[in-house]
Amino acid sequence: MAFVLGSGSPRRLELLAQLGVVPDAVRPPDIDETPARAELPRPYCARMAREKVAAVVADADDVVLCADTTVALGRRILGKPADADEAAAFLHLMSGRRHRVITAVAVRRGPQMWEVDVVSTVRMKNLSAAEITAYLATGDWEGKAGGYGIQGPAGALIPWISGSFTGIVGLPLAETAGLLQAAGMKVWA
Repeated sequence: MAFVLGSGSPRRLELLAQLGVVPDAVRPPDIDETPARAELPRPYCARMAREKVAAVVADADDVVLCADTTVALGRRILGKPADADEAAAFLHLMSGRRHRVITAVAVRRGPQMWEVDVVSTVRMKNLSAAEITAYLATGDWEGKAGGYGIQGPAGALIPWISGSFTGIVGLPLAETAGLLQAAGMKVWA
């Protein structure tokens, strides 16, 4: 049995290492991540994790893990910004408000699949134009859902969360450990 991580996220590799889990292979799937018309954030995120894990090529006995993290402001999905202008727009939208961060995890071994999604609430402080400009200049927003990463400089913009910190980063560890164990993997081995 090999363990395959279906993600190119360095943050997910770091989080798995906290569980003592190192993938035998890293194979990010190439799927269309466009939300369906009127698709809500939580079902969208769960669908992405399922489609990703199904798209990863692996042997029948291999354990494959994929995840998707989505930032939701009400019914609106804030994906990975295309550029700094879109990242700024996302930060303006979230400034002084609460939003949800949903991370769905899917684990597959042969025909069996285990999945979970974790929803956390995040409050971003009221952001000044100078704070947004300074944050964007760090480049930390690139490749991150909602245009920020709580584990980096943006942590200074977030005074309050409710839920899973590691879920907000991109892989809820308590739930992920449970899924991996259900699939027959040892955690902290």
